[in-house]
Amino acid sequence: MIERRRAARLCVAAACVCVLAGAAAAGAASRSSVPLHKVATPLPEIAFSDETGERLTLDRWRGRIILLNIWATWCGPCRKEMPTLDRLQALLGGDRFSVVALSIDRAGPGPVRRFYDEIGIKHLPIFIDQEGDAAASLGIPGLPATLLLDRDGREIGRLLGPAEWDSPEMIAFLRGRIPDQSGALPSPAKTAEIPSQTFMQTNHAPKGAAQ
Repeated sequence: MIERRRAARLCVAAACVCVLAGAAAAGAASRSSVPLHKVATPLPEIAFSDETGERLTLDRWRGRIILLNIWATWCGPCRKEMPTLDRLQALLGGDRFSVVALSIDRAGPGPVRRFYDEIGIKHLPIFIDQEGDAAASLGIPGLPATLLLDRDGREIGRLLGPAEWDSPEMIAFLRGRIPDQSGALPSPAKTAEIPSQTFMQTNHAPKGAAQ
C-alpha cells in the first residue's frame, strides 16, 4: 500500500511537467469553458481532510455543482490561478455551487495556509489530500486539474492546466451549468458577464518546493 501511494505521488509530480508545458502553449486566458463529457461519469469515493484534520468526502457538497480543483503550492500555474478561483467562489459560491480546492501537498495544511495568507485568499477553505490517494483515484495526470461535478457528484467535465476562472466567459459558462431551485438550467440570457482581472501565466514550477 505504501509503495502504491509513493508511486502515485511520483506519477502526479512527474506528469505535472507535461501539463505545464501544454498549458504554456495553449494559454490559460484562452480557456473560456470546461470541456464537457457526453455522459456524466460516477466518481470513486474519495476522502481528504480539512485544515483541522477532519476527514471529509464530496458528499458534504451533494446537491451543489462542484468545481473540484486539484493543485499544490509547488505547482507554478496552480499558484497563479488560485486568486481567480477565490474570486469565482466569492462571485458564485453558495448553496448551489462551490469551488473545492484540494491540495496534494505532502507537508499538510501548513504550506497551504502560508500561501493563502501570502496572497490574500479569503473565500476558499483548505482541503488536503496529503497522501495523494484522491488524486490517484480520480486519474489526475498532472497539475492543475479541475473537475466539474453535477449535483449528484458525477463528473460532467474536466480541464487540465490552468484557466482564468473569473473571466466573463468562464463565469457565463459556469452560470449556465448551475440549475435554479427547480432544477432547470438558466437560459443564456441570464448568464450575465462579470468583469475579470488579468491572469499572469507561468510555465515553471519552483524546484525544491515543500513536499
